[in-house]
Amino acid sequence: MTTYKEIYGTNVEVLSSDPTNPVEGQIWYNSTSQTLKGYALVAGSWATAGPLNTARTELAGAGSGTQSATLAFGGETPAVTGATESYNGTAWTTSPNSMNSARTRSAGAGILTSALAFGGSNPIPTNSGANESWNGSTWTELGDLNTARRNLAGVGSSNTAALAFGGFSTVRSGQTEIWNGSSWTEINDLNQVRSSLAGNGTTAAALAFGGNLPPVTAITESWNGTSWTEVNDLNTAKEVLGGAGTQTAALGFGGTTGTVIIGATELWNGTSWTEVNDLNTARGALAGCGANTAGLAFGGDTPTIIGATEEWSGPAVQTVNITVS
Repeated sequence: MTTYKEIYGTNVEVLSSDPTNPVEGQIWYNSTSQTLKGYALVAGSWATAGPLNTARTELAGAGSGTQSATLAFGGETPAVTGATESYNGTAWTTSPNSMNSARTRSAGAGILTSALAFGGSNPIPTNSGANESWNGSTWTELGDLNTARRNLAGVGSSNTAALAFGGFSTVRSGQTEIWNGSSWTEINDLNQVRSSLAGNGTTAAALAFGGNLPPVTAITESWNGTSWTEVNDLNTAKEVLGGAGTQTAALGFGGTTGTVIIGATELWNGTSWTEVNDLNTARGALAGCGANTAGLAFGGDTPTIIGATEEWSGPAVQTVNITVS
């Protein structure tokens, strides 16, 4: 049997307190607490947070890379709504200013103070190309998408830089459009047409995953600012799922397999997806924002429409107690 010393070139240290700057894989014995400890990668998990004030499904969100500064808008209560709420890391606050055009099944991009809402439906199943910009307090109508559609995905860093892709017009679409702050321009399509997909990233580096062709798919595509390239699939095919993170560090969660609502969560490292801990509440048609180490999942249906919010933490390298079982 290979020993710790043979692997790391040293014996397990005996210390009176935990080291201040341990390295991953390091093991030591804390003589004060009489505990064997190590510094290792710990799987992430979801924790319950404050719920939306308006429970809804098929909503959209904006909060690129940020768990504690997120915007939620639109959706179904089951009536179509334009209600807008902001999250501060603890609780949601309803804005007195709703969207100018109440919509469901739309997409969002940007951050809490500079967001964009585009596409969607009202009434269902009509399609909308409406595009609105959020400045932190109010919505302003801007130039529409070139192709009106619902159940699309969107990414972007602000209300002046966004990418819209996929969705459903008269048929399922792979169409991709880029927003420059004043107009939408059609660019290269997804390789696989689909609706009800998720996405994250920026206009120069994005990820699209899951959706419905039909059938429900696990296909993942990476965007380099010019074109889409198919990469490794999700482990579980799913649609109406949530997403968070970047092109190379993403989180995909919730959704349905077409027949079953799931809480499955997968972590993307730029090359492949790994299954990690599930949402506490399985749900479809939810929204997601944040990073793959600090994500946010909110709203959706179980199939009962809910406002439940969950915060994702990890994975992270941290000090853990080592026990024998």
